[in-house]
This record gives sequence, C-alpha cells and structure tokens, in this order.
Amino acid sequence: MEPIWLKNYPKGVRHNLEFDKYTSIIDVFEESIQKFSSSIAFTNFKSDLTYKNLDTLSRNFAGYLQGHLGLKKGDRLAIQMPNLLQFPVVLFGALRAGLIVTNINPLYTEREMEHQLKDSGAETIVIVA
Repeated sequence: MEPIWLKNYPKGVRHNLEFDKYTSIIDVFEESIQKFSSSIAFTNFKSDLTYKNLDTLSRNFAGYLQGHLGLKKGDRLAIQMPNLLQFPVVLFGALRAGLIVTNINPLYTEREMEHQLKDSGAETIVIVA
C-alpha cells in the first residue's frame, strides 16, 4: 500500500531518495546550491535568503568557526535560536566546518540546557538573545 501523503507531493518530486548518491548532508546541500542558486531557500519576516546567499554566508561562518574560534572537525556546537534566517547560516556553516551540531530549544530552562550541553559534549554555543 502506498503511503497516503505521496498523493500530495508536487509533480516531479520523487517518492524515494537515492541514499547511495550522497556521502553527507553537505553533498545534498551543495547540489541544491548548484541547482537552485537564484531560488529562495528560506523566507522569514518578509526577508528572503537565496541558495547563493546561503552558500556565501555559511562558507563565511564556517571560516569564522575554524579560523577565529579554532574549532576543528568533530567538535560539537550547540545552536540555541528560534526559527530565523540566521539558523540555516549557522547550521550549514557548522556542518561545512565538520562540526557536530546539537539544537537547544530557546525555551529550555537552565536545568534542561545544562543537561543537553553535558549530554552532547558541546563546548561552544551560538545563541540569539
């Protein structure tokens, strides 16, 4: 039996993913940048972020994480921010830098934050106050 949600997919959207085609989420991201460079990737509060802009900003942020903060592949980064355009920049920048990312809900209490930071091993956090 075919899953009922597939009938709602737009025409041309595949029902299955080719898992062997990619080695990482960054492979998928970079292919998307190539295919959809001028298309809008994210919109928030009437502001748009194209794939091309996201490419540039996330590369710059990856450079900041590695060059300025000295983070290395495999280091853990916590991200605590609401759904803003900064989130994908930080996320993809961190992934491009080879970091392991954990998300922290901005509504977490101090105790919940402490648990997640200890559990994840994150020593660096990006916060939008």
